[in-house]
Amino acid sequence: MKIVIVLLLFLIFASLGSALYYLVKDKGNDTRVVKSLTLRIGLSLFLFTLLMVGTYFGFIPL
Repeated sequence: MKIVIVLLLFLIFASLGSALYYLVKDKGNDTRVVKSLTLRIGLSLFLFTLLMVGTYFGFIPL
């Protein structure tokens, strides 16, 4: 479970970094920034849901 959480956190930060890169490179003329940030939000929501389900079913002890 810890590996999945760390992997998702890495993907979230990678998506945030790519959004910053596209923001600087494209100067706001393309939709790649929006797609990258949308992916980051989706991954964050998935991670939050995964943590809540893991806590509920006892995979993550309190």
